[in-house]
Amino acid sequence: MQIDPSQLKTVELQAYLQGAIAPRPICFASTIDADGRPNLSPFSFFNVFGSNPPTLIFSPSRRVRDNTVKHTLENVYATKEVVINVVNYAMVQQTSLSSCEYPTGTNEFEKAGFTPLPSEKVKPFRVKESPVQFECIVKQIIETGQEGGAGNLVICEPVMIHLNENILDAAGKIDPHKIDLVARMGGDYYCRASGNAVFEVAKPNTQLGIGVDALPATIRNSTILTGNHLGQLGNVHEMPTIDAAFYDDHLKNIIQYYSVTPEEMDKELHRYARKLLDEGKVSAAWQVLLTAAGQ
Repeated sequence: MQIDPSQLKTVELQAYLQGAIAPRPICFASTIDADGRPNLSPFSFFNVFGSNPPTLIFSPSRRVRDNTVKHTLENVYATKEVVINVVNYAMVQQTSLSSCEYPTGTNEFEKAGFTPLPSEKVKPFRVKESPVQFECIVKQIIETGQEGGAGNLVICEPVMIHLNENILDAAGKIDPHKIDLVARMGGDYYCRASGNAVFEVAKPNTQLGIGVDALPATIRNSTILTGNHLGQLGNVHEMPTIDAAFYDDHLKNIIQYYSVTPEEMDKELHRYARKLLDEGKVSAAWQVLLTAAGQ
């Protein structure tokens, strides 16, 4: 299937974009208007784009149906300040409620049941229930168009960050399971970034990984190992060799049980290596695969 964006209605194109580019973190933007009235609204066109200076960008796009702009955009133009509150699972339903298009002057803090907190360096209120709150000054607003669906990139610099200490681990870092963030998918779908949805991927070696192309053909062409598994194996900085001191009861049992059927042994060794890789035991998986290659 091929899609030419210029041949689709904006609402159809938006559905494909939001469905494919996901999950997207949520900017829960707190602003005030020129008269000091608070406004609170979530936006999923949002991310971090730098750390020196710290730079966050979100986009309150023009409405597709009638080409109107949102109160948040009007407010950041008027005041050049915003508080960006992150959204976790405990507050997602209230956050969604605040996205209703209430009339100008409506206090979404009250409508959605959130607690406003005074900020230290900017005028908009913070959301007490949010685990991390960024007080920001607006550095620039870039309009990408004037038609419905056009983005408005609000480039922000955090000048004060508030962290709930309950989301930190013993080392003082943010624990992904404790912060329990949510993100937007396509349509009405969300994603909860905790539990089994959170996993680790080892960063590439500073000494450079050997690469998938350097793997022995028997490993590279395995019908059991996936591309993810090959990526793990290719992330070592030098080709491993058989370690005579390596011992594994399950490996020993495979060799003994399948000794008369080498082809089945090879498959079973690859299955065991896959299990080890899924558990993050790359070195052990290499030893099993090297044993398979030597059979």
